[in-house]
Amino acid sequence: MSDTELMQLYSRRILALAGDIPHLGRLDAPAGSAHKRSPQCGSSVTVDVRLADGLIADFAQEVRACALGQASAAVLGRAVIGRSPSEIAEARAALAAMLQAQGPVPQGVFAELETLLPARDFLNRHASILLAWDALLAAIDAA
Repeated sequence: MSDTELMQLYSRRILALAGDIPHLGRLDAPAGSAHKRSPQCGSSVTVDVRLADGLIADFAQEVRACALGQASAAVLGRAVIGRSPSEIAEARAALAAMLQAQGPVPQGVFAELETLLPARDFLNRHASILLAWDALLAAIDAA
């Protein structure tokens, strides 16, 4: 990977997101929790969630990932409260499709995922980018 590619991959916006992840920590009494780890890179995310009336009412995450995984978790954390499980699943699918060049950039509250577009060509980073989303969906299933 050239220095130019690294600069593009770890752009200022990605690093800004990575440094400002909402809802860090753990919930005291979650309805569901899940821990996901990427064996490819060693990144891990633990998510706690509480649902109310079919929507995410409370959320916390512990993120141990590269800047790309942290940036993805930040976008998720900014928009997760008040979303339905199906909205999260649809956004995760849209993110995966975007990374695989099989779909457009996610829209609406998740449009900031466009920041991760430079990672499209780095397949070994996709698992870390999807980790927080996968942990949240597993925590919802556990709730």
